[in-house]
Amino acid sequence: MSRNVSVNVEFLTRVEGHGHIVVDVANGVLQKAELQIVEAPRFFEALLQGRSIFEAQHITSRICGICACGHSLASIQAAESAIGFSPSAQTIALRKLLLHMENLDSHILHIYMLAAPDLLGVQSFMGLMPEHADAVRRALRMKKACNDVCDILVGRHVHPISCVVGGFTKLPDVRQLEAMHALLLQIREDLVPTVALLGALKFPEFERETEYVALVSDEPEYPLLSGDVGSSDGVRKVKEDYRAVTNEFLVPHSTAKHARLSRGSYAVGALARFNLNAARLHPAARQAAAEIGLSAPCHNPFLNTAAQLVECVHCSEEAIGIIEQFLEQGIDQGEAVIVGVNENRQIPVRAGHGVGAVEVPRGILFHDYEVDAEGIIQKANCVIPTGQNLQNIEDDMHKLVPEILDRDPAEITLALEMLVRAYDPCISCSTHFLQVEFVGR
Repeated sequence: MSRNVSVNVEFLTRVEGHGHIVVDVANGVLQKAELQIVEAPRFFEALLQGRSIFEAQHITSRICGICACGHSLASIQAAESAIGFSPSAQTIALRKLLLHMENLDSHILHIYMLAAPDLLGVQSFMGLMPEHADAVRRALRMKKACNDVCDILVGRHVHPISCVVGGFTKLPDVRQLEAMHALLLQIREDLVPTVALLGALKFPEFERETEYVALVSDEPEYPLLSGDVGSSDGVRKVKEDYRAVTNEFLVPHSTAKHARLSRGSYAVGALARFNLNAARLHPAARQAAAEIGLSAPCHNPFLNTAAQLVECVHCSEEAIGIIEQFLEQGIDQGEAVIVGVNENRQIPVRAGHGVGAVEVPRGILFHDYEVDAEGIIQKANCVIPTGQNLQNIEDDMHKLVPEILDRDPAEITLALEMLVRAYDPCISCSTHFLQVEFVGR
């Protein structure tokens, strides 16, 4: 094929952050397919140095306005591991509830507001209003319910307040548990037509087998907050060895690091978790997967959105179960952590090294802290899921582009945009810009 086409699309919406897609095809031969990240370094690791371990979650929750609760939980896990603190069973259950709400909220955002417009053939989420007004209302209703639950549980969803090292500074009472339960029952009801909607949509047909990485566990629970780091290629390492999994490296065209494990790239996120742990999903989630035709292993990255919906069902059912258990057995209000606990030194501090590994909406998130005997952070490292996915996205592009060269430029561009959006990338948290450029084709 000797066809030459040049396509340049600016201001692609529905991704978080700055980036460019550059595809170079000469005389029908792919020369380059890159996802160029152009965002500036954000220096959060440097901001943490010299700060108290008890301040870390308040600082790192600012890394992301969507995954603020996930960053808080990874930060707290790393901090508690560093100083040798073990949280209570009640605290762990409430943290799982918070993580379920985080994944629910973000997945609903991506399914309805970022991915659905592509699948339904409109330009944006607002473009759904004329023919899909019920779906728009349903999405907004579920988003609000997630935020309301987080408001009750941790003060607010964005940059949460009351989840801290040691536990929670405020614990829900019976009335608040009942309020959260009612909100989750509403979400459960709205997920039924959501499953029906996605089951009726046609996802792009594309497959590329890759390595999938996620938390794994010998426990029967779908691992989101704890476990080892495992891969579909048989790798299994404790979270403290995460650097041997991520193997970060630099590429000339990106200010964000890339990652690889057993192959040239690997994928994290909902599809990776589904492929590794589908058997551990809640029965209702497995039923939802069957209804939308998703089964493991799945090698179509576009179906990451479908896996997100399956996780929505799982998270809502698990969250309902946690609250119902607390309604039955009660909350021990005596476990509430005193505000300013670090100043009161009620939690012993020691020098140490701790790693947090938490499955947030876009994949496995690592926080790594070294603290001195006074609990002051000496070194910090954070590895976000999107960075781990970047090389895999590019490898997908290398396979996808030759398969769609017979399409017109607009269709090729849309397919590449949809591929990037399917990963739900969080390139940065402040701006939304992606440029797609074909050179010399």
